[in-house]
Amino acid sequence: MNHAESELDFALEQKTSQLLAMMRSFEFCVVAFSAGVDSTVVAQAAQISLGQRALAATGVSPSLAEGELQEARRLADQIGIQHVIVETNEFAKPAYLRNAADRCYHCKSELYALLETLCEQHPTKIIVNGANQDDHNDYRPGMKAARERRVRSPLVECGFTKDDVRRLAKHWNLPVWNKPASPCLSSRIAYGEEVTPARLSMVDRAEQLLRALGFSPVRVRYHPGDMARIEIPAEMLVKVTAPGVREQILSQFQNLGFRFVTLDLAGFQSGSLNALLSPETLELVELKPG
Repeated sequence: MNHAESELDFALEQKTSQLLAMMRSFEFCVVAFSAGVDSTVVAQAAQISLGQRALAATGVSPSLAEGELQEARRLADQIGIQHVIVETNEFAKPAYLRNAADRCYHCKSELYALLETLCEQHPTKIIVNGANQDDHNDYRPGMKAARERRVRSPLVECGFTKDDVRRLAKHWNLPVWNKPASPCLSSRIAYGEEVTPARLSMVDRAEQLLRALGFSPVRVRYHPGDMARIEIPAEMLVKVTAPGVREQILSQFQNLGFRFVTLDLAGFQSGSLNALLSPETLELVELKPG
């Protein structure tokens, strides 16, 4: 791999040196690898620093969007890191299916517990994730699970912002450097609505349809009554009204099982369902790094 695609400024170069030094201090590490830009940068750093003493693990369940597992495999192969697939079982947890505000906590707890079993033979095992500093500006209950399992966040510890991560990914010639954020499909289900494989499939196929029509980034939110709320960039809203497009979207969404199809005039907003949470709920999860 070519690691000199672009020049790094001094500050990012220092952060990168710190990241690689941190990874070299581990005897063995498992990277929670989702194929997003953050975890891909962490996996690359682990491979550079540790070689065969690094392992990337991708959790698979109905909440994983179509194509993400294949991309994880391609990226792991490009990086050269050992890669394993872990089947998670969060859908057996009633607390997860209820889809309260802490749903992500139960998912991450399941994942991290399984990752611990991958390195039991290593007494100084380290599990790392791809959280970056910007993640602490949002509601992320999965961070509580990370603290409980003593999962490290190297990008946070070394001061990486999301922009830093993307610039380093480009420097390392990682093809996901400009990949839009792609949280799990369960994050599309409105809080309080049960998470089911059927609903996740509806959302996944609906988003695939919109991407095939040229919309990106895109979210399809599932709301009560089998209602779809489409989020696309504001500058693309007019495209929905192009001849034949609105009718095609409506028809195919209805075929997927949606009874109502709506377009959010606010445009694409990452994490927009968090607006449904009260300030009291948001305060229940401490967002600062432990």
